[in-house]
Amino acid sequence: MPVFSITKNELAFPPPILAEPDGLLAAGGDLSMERLLLAYRSGIFPWYSRRPILWWCPDPRFVLFPADLKVSHSMKQLLKKGTFRISVNEDFKGVISRCGSIPREGQDGTWITRDMIDAYTKLHEAGYALSVECWQDNELAGGLYGVKIGRCFFGESMFSRVSNASKAAFITFVQQYRQELAVIDCQVHTQHLASLGARFISRVSFLDMVRRYT
Repeated sequence: MPVFSITKNELAFPPPILAEPDGLLAAGGDLSMERLLLAYRSGIFPWYSRRPILWWCPDPRFVLFPADLKVSHSMKQLLKKGTFRISVNEDFKGVISRCGSIPREGQDGTWITRDMIDAYTKLHEAGYALSVECWQDNELAGGLYGVKIGRCFFGESMFSRVSNASKAAFITFVQQYRQELAVIDCQVHTQHLASLGARFISRVSFLDMVRRYT
């Protein structure tokens, strides 16, 4: 367990530099909109499977700069074919619910609990959280959601029911928002995102970008 414990009445986080080596910073608090926005503006995110809420700020941080996006030849061809239709904010609840229910290798359950869904739906309704949907034959084939504050997008989760659906959603989103976004926070390493151009930067560099762009 982390050294730092926070209460529901305490709208504050310890300095991210004090996080444990694995990135764990604090436990406790709640998922109120005010706390979540403070967390993201501080480079911190929640990730837990059962109470208490755990708050993280890993070092290094895995990010994608929009100009670094890599699109393979096969993905370019797939996107040209129009196999998928990509939308933004057409079905936020559908995307976050499917992100929470999709089976994941090496995981027994999900960290996207009902409390998380409710909290991020409120962020969405307030204009902070957004979803990207990938449709095939009018059915959700994949998608992703995250929090956008200023010129930073903090990616939370993605899912695919059809091969390459989440990649198509992510690539299209980055291409459409390329001029608007300075950095996309991928939080922790995945080979999926590394293949698209994401890379590690130091926590200090990441926090500096968050301060400048949120």
